Amino acid sequence: MDSKNTIRGFIKSNFLFGSEDAKISDDDSFFETGIIDSTGMLELVSFVENAFGLEVADMDLIPENLDSVNKLAGFIDRKKVASAS
Repeated sequence: MDSKNTIRGFIKSNFLFGSEDAKISDDDSFFETGIIDSTGMLELVSFVENAFGLEVADMDLIPENLDSVNKLAGFIDRKKVASAS
């Protein structure tokens, strides 16, 4: 399963509570749409670290890295490349 599908599945089951009616586009802001709040962000970071085997540093905790499916998938890809180097 690719990272976007993994992220979408996590968001749907943990924040949208598995609702089949809930739609989320890959560019929807987690904060602006109210899907995730600051506490939920901690849960999201923990998920990323466990599911993808990455360490999310404090300096990584910015909207440009974590505020949508696309941004988070891009962040994960960049971290994977950096850790492989």
